[in-house]
Amino acid sequence: MVTTILFGLFALLLLLGAPIATCLGMSSVAAMIALGSGRSLDVVLGTVPQLVSAAITKSVLMAIPFFILGGNIMEKSGISSRLINLAQACVGHFKGGVAMVCVLVACFFAAISGSGPATVAALGLILIPAMIEVGYKPSFAAALMATAGAIGVIIPPSITFVVYGSISDVSIGDLFISGVIPGLLVGAALIIITLWLGRKTNLKLLPRASWKERWAAFKEAFWGLLMPVIILGGIYGGIFTPTEAAAVSAVYGLFVGLFIYRSLSLRDMKKILIDSASTTAVVMLITAAASLFAYVLTRARIDVAISSALETFAGGNTVIFLIIVNICLLIAGCFLDSTSALYIFTPLFLPVAQALGMNLVHFGTIMIVNLAIGLVTPPVGVNLEDHLQVGHTAYNSFPGGPAAGHLCAAALPGPAGRSLSGQFCIILSKNTGMVSKPCPYF
Repeated sequence: MVTTILFGLFALLLLLGAPIATCLGMSSVAAMIALGSGRSLDVVLGTVPQLVSAAITKSVLMAIPFFILGGNIMEKSGISSRLINLAQACVGHFKGGVAMVCVLVACFFAAISGSGPATVAALGLILIPAMIEVGYKPSFAAALMATAGAIGVIIPPSITFVVYGSISDVSIGDLFISGVIPGLLVGAALIIITLWLGRKTNLKLLPRASWKERWAAFKEAFWGLLMPVIILGGIYGGIFTPTEAAAVSAVYGLFVGLFIYRSLSLRDMKKILIDSASTTAVVMLITAAASLFAYVLTRARIDVAISSALETFAGGNTVIFLIIVNICLLIAGCFLDSTSALYIFTPLFLPVAQALGMNLVHFGTIMIVNLAIGLVTPPVGVNLEDHLQVGHTAYNSFPGGPAAGHLCAAALPGPAGRSLSGQFCIILSKNTGMVSKPCPYF
């Protein structure tokens, strides 16, 4: 009965288009009422604020607002344009070089912002028009930017790793270092495919930059490149914890923006603080609602039943178990944001992974990479055209690469998806004239 209410109401609200936090919260509260039948409603619901408070006041989660603030400060201070100039000076003259710039800068900026949507928001307005200008089709440019932005949740410092670490009690420092190679491999794979496709596309070639120009671009971007070195070097050098590193990143970003680049003013800080607080509130609201969902799973012993069924089905075979995990997370990533998916699936999968003797850091990396893929995987192709009015040629011109606004709306239901999709509406409408009707995401 409780299982039916929990998952049934969650699925119903999700299909109705409710924000993910609402889906998680309402289904959890309804299941808690059913679970506490016969007890006073005040007593049953009285545990909700206690659970929510316990979930969002974990010290490790303090890293999230600081990383968000640091990323916003560096974004507004112009680091994104400086990183793009450096990458373009180094590889922009190759055929397909602008697409390479997109991937390379996404990897660098991921090491600053710790967020996929933030990476796309900071770079998309510059790189999507640049790719279109040299000859890439808008569908390819938007899809590549969305996919490259997903690297932001893999390469450290990653907010998603912080969330997983808080759920599983695994060292966040170890999780950070485990994401480096997978993130770089994803970036390398994207570069290879873009170069291969670039050979078949009639692209404009950019002039080769001189070594003097490259050195000048490097000096401009140096302070931004130094930020991940300070963060990761400080963590692994034992100078500060990941939470302290997040605070250091915010202070460092403020120092660079105000005194080195001098592109920030105290007036800009008001908007930066509001944006950071808004993003943090969304993450924490989802965390609070997801923690209620996880509580019901544990309280009703649903997690034990599912974990036992998974262990029995896998038959002690790690490969079969990982195949199940990959399929579940790839599907879940189409409908859930990474924070919600981690709170729902980690309690289900973690006991089985431990029973099979898997390293929990390794397992966490597998989960995060799968959820990163889910960020740009639409659930049903026919729904894409209903969300964003894009030309028919652009929609079909690149296999698997429809407009990124569709991808983000599909992968991130609720405000986060609509906000990110809306940004792609603006980019495409301003630079291609492709959006013929008002953007449905605003």
